[in-house]
Amino acid sequence: MNWGIFEGLLSGVNKYSTAFGRIWLSLVFIFRVLVYLVTAERVWSDDHKDFDCNTLQPGCSNVCFDEFFPVSHVRLWALQLILVTCPSLLVVMHVAYREAREKKHREAVGENGGRLYLNPGKKQGGLWWTYVCSLVFKAGVDTVFLYVFHSFYPRYILPHVVKCRAAPCPNTVDCFISKPSEKNIFTLFMVVTAAVCILLNLLELAYLVGKRCREGLAARRARAASAFSYKQDDLLSGDLIFLGSDTPPPLLPDCPRDHVKKTLL
Repeated sequence: MNWGIFEGLLSGVNKYSTAFGRIWLSLVFIFRVLVYLVTAERVWSDDHKDFDCNTLQPGCSNVCFDEFFPVSHVRLWALQLILVTCPSLLVVMHVAYREAREKKHREAVGENGGRLYLNPGKKQGGLWWTYVCSLVFKAGVDTVFLYVFHSFYPRYILPHVVKCRAAPCPNTVDCFISKPSEKNIFTLFMVVTAAVCILLNLLELAYLVGKRCREGLAARRARAASAFSYKQDDLLSGDLIFLGSDTPPPLLPDCPRDHVKKTLL
């Protein structure tokens, strides 16, 4: 995979994100992608070769390694990073679709024919839902992978020695993991950064939903105030003022037929 092209495509979402989204993007590329590319692959490059068991039985080391490492950390992290960053590309693609549609509209009706979108990159309508769904998906992916890592490696810790009883091992053998302390440090680092990314996604989601609710309440109050003002104008325009009229207004039989002025209290 060409990570340079992947990073270039994903960086386009930076200008369409909130402050939380920009922090998340920086955290993903600086503390997750770069750490994965520079250090993690090298640390786990010799995990199978240096996995030693105190037996000479052919195939025992391979079976024990497969039992304890059903999926490599490096491959799980690569899949996690791909799934986490892909929703951000969907946001960029949605904005590009809006811009292309706006361009076709201008070519069809001209510059003075109105616009479909005042700002194609503004999070309104379908783009808002795309962005919110991307946040939910990213937080869900990180949560699922944290659970998977915890299922394979309880407390995200690799022991120095593991006991293996799988066939064709003749009996219970001790197997030794290569550089367990260093691997534990990087594993915990990746777990913490994933947890921080989940927190940022939830904060950004709460911010967007809260902002949308405030805008909805403000619009509702503005409509209510406008309707009340319109009603007041209708009532005032319907008032009748009788000053020196030749034909006095009809009154009740027991009331004097003097010239009166009708007012609205």
